[in-house]
Amino acid sequence: MRIGLLTEGGYPFVSGDAGLWCDRLVRGLAQHEFDIYALSRSRHQEDEGWVPLPPQVSRVRTAPLWTAEGDTWRGGPSLPGRVAGGDGRAYGRRTRRRFTECYGELVGAVCAGSDAGPDSRTDDLADRFGNALYGLAELAREEGGLVAALRSDTAVRTLERACRAPGALRTAGEARVPDLLTVTTHLERALRPLSLDWYDDDGLGAADLCHATAGGPAALPGLLARHFSDVPLLVTEYGVRLRSHYLALGPHAAAPAVRALLAAFHGRLATEVYRRAEILTAGNAHARRWQERCGADRSRIRTVPPGMEAARFTEAGESPDRSDPGTLVWVGRVEPAKDLVSLLHAFADVRKEEPKARLRIVGAPSGPDGEAYLGHCRALAAQLFPDEAEGVHAVGDNPVSFEEIDGPEAPTLPDAYAAGAVVVLSSVVEGFPVSLVEAMFCGRATVSTDVGAVVEVIGGTGLVVPARNPRALAEACLALLRDPERRARLGAAARARALELFTVEQNIAAFHGVYLEIVSHCPVRRVVLDEAGEPLPFATPAESHVPGRWTGPTAPVLPRGIPGWATGVPVRATPPAAAEGA
Repeated sequence: MRIGLLTEGGYPFVSGDAGLWCDRLVRGLAQHEFDIYALSRSRHQEDEGWVPLPPQVSRVRTAPLWTAEGDTWRGGPSLPGRVAGGDGRAYGRRTRRRFTECYGELVGAVCAGSDAGPDSRTDDLADRFGNALYGLAELAREEGGLVAALRSDTAVRTLERACRAPGALRTAGEARVPDLLTVTTHLERALRPLSLDWYDDDGLGAADLCHATAGGPAALPGLLARHFSDVPLLVTEYGVRLRSHYLALGPHAAAPAVRALLAAFHGRLATEVYRRAEILTAGNAHARRWQERCGADRSRIRTVPPGMEAARFTEAGESPDRSDPGTLVWVGRVEPAKDLVSLLHAFADVRKEEPKARLRIVGAPSGPDGEAYLGHCRALAAQLFPDEAEGVHAVGDNPVSFEEIDGPEAPTLPDAYAAGAVVVLSSVVEGFPVSLVEAMFCGRATVSTDVGAVVEVIGGTGLVVPARNPRALAEACLALLRDPERRARLGAAARARALELFTVEQNIAAFHGVYLEIVSHCPVRRVVLDEAGEPLPFATPAESHVPGRWTGPTAPVLPRGIPGWATGVPVRATPPAAAEGA
């Protein structure tokens, strides 16, 4: 089948998010044909280029979400050169009136807030938002795009009226002109997929299935393909997009009115995506609960854990344990969410009980904030563990070390995990804990904080403690450091669990089954026309064939009584190699 893979800031760009997962999915499902529709986040991302693509990728079409206000919206390398509503041309009076009506309905639903619970008012607002969204999409299709209209003074004034209307959010009513301009700019960028020329029969309209690799703007082209061509939509969220927006819109990020309006918009968009998707796949129960809380139907959600490459950790997982029995290891990106401060305080308690214990922190900082946080952690370690003139360690030997992969102490990632008797995860915010699964592949006993999907992933094969509790973290580490037999049992159980649930092969097999489930219930029925515009019979090749070996030119006679077949008439078999779409 033909899959339209929808991404935002990800695959196939070299610096894209979740690019490795998408690449493994595409390469693992070589029996399908993939068309990639990618939204980019920055000029730098586009300039870096694409990763090498497998032969089953037929084409890539890109469009930017990053152009500055006033820029002409230009397409990527394989996007047709049509400028969609960004050429500054004037719209007619009828078009302006339709735009004002549809956009007014959309921002009116946004400004009405997001009531909790599946009551009639919530359903009415969801219908209102969805109808307005598709009204804008149809107008954009007729006019060649709405980029200029979404940037216009009319859009700002329409938003202002919605904010001042009776029953609107109290915080929205306090929005000032700079707040309205900020929100209008954000809405224009989030709604840019409305103006793309991706939805004709030579684009997403020809796909058997749209697979959005995230919610939000990435799923919007899938909604439009469903609206225009009845193409079924699959949405995968390993990190719930709406949750990411809530976390990003902190009190220091924007004014209260901006935060309220943007949160309401993304909530409405998530609701529409969840309502229209045939199936949603969540990476874990934590993400699944978020989807259900945002209105997703539980019966249409499937849990598909992300697949990870297990082979690189085989040697570390199957070799005898030669690690220092008193060493704790932490591996990951250095950033405030990982709460290394609590880990350092916990290790101070461990050192009081086990003076020979050591802590190895392996990882690189994540951006400027990570650099600053790493400096703070180094200063704290020097303060908590000053160089000792006598005792276990020599002068200048600190029991806490900060290292990076490819260094002399940890040349590879498996070496970093193998160096520790216990692997520690101390995060206060975590989605799917990748480092925890890698430690499990290496057969290491783990101590983790109870955040995100940690409990679901670990499944009783490690110790879990509350977040931001250094004392509990220290006690769990001491319990494992003092009991080598327990460490060995937990490590073996953890490796067996990871190999069963979190490999690439499991992930690919799960998505193959989901694809078949969707197309079996939602077959795409399209009519192919000839040059004269008449229906072309037999234009669509068969998508399946009868399996088996055939020794003669004909198949065995079918049993009598099968509906739709001429009973008793031999049927000529199609050789498997010649069956198209199989």
